[in-house]
Amino acid sequence: VDEINLRRRQRVVDLVVDSFDGQVYGHRVTVLGLAFKPDSDDIRDSPALDVAVRLKGLGAEVVSYDPEAMDTARRAHPQLDYADSLEAALDGSEAVVVVTEWKQFKALDPAETLAKVARPVIFDGRNILDPAAWRDAGWTYTGMGR
Repeated sequence: VDEINLRRRQRVVDLVVDSFDGQVYGHRVTVLGLAFKPDSDDIRDSPALDVAVRLKGLGAEVVSYDPEAMDTARRAHPQLDYADSLEAALDGSEAVVVVTEWKQFKALDPAETLAKVARPVIFDGRNILDPAAWRDAGWTYTGMGR
């Protein structure tokens, strides 16, 4: 099970990199969610932080946001950039990665969110979004295992 979970994290990273034709260096990527699970600030073994750190290591400009785990994540990973709000995290993003299933992320309106980003590409690492609604709004939507 651990090996499958680790492969899934790398799969998300690979999908993001592939969306930039194999080179994520210098591209702004938003990672939504840092906590291991919603309604918590627990970041122990957080898939979201692992994805953010891996993308940062490849040279992406990673901006992260989480409703509860920002302070905890900052202390553990000061090398990452953190947005003060969901809107700030999305501003100018070239790829959005949803990694923790917070209600705020599930409730995002695809059309309103489209106006905030530079490139409408979203990776739904938890399959919490409605693929048809996001695609209909003009997004390139990728869910995991779909």
